[in-house]
Amino acid sequence: MAKKNENRVLVSLKCSECKEINYRVEKNTKNTTEKLNLNKYCPKCRKTTEHKESK
Repeated sequence: MAKKNENRVLVSLKCSECKEINYRVEKNTKNTTEKLNLNKYCPKCRKTTEHKESK
């Protein structure tokens, strides 16, 4: 049986407008190869913007 969180890694999400890192989420590395792009709320911009994965 696999260990818990063996295929998961923490990644940071950066706002595409103000370039500030606002979120840290877990990503499954076994099934996904592309980078995450999520629409999240940015407190600095004070609106919902696209957040991209950064290291």
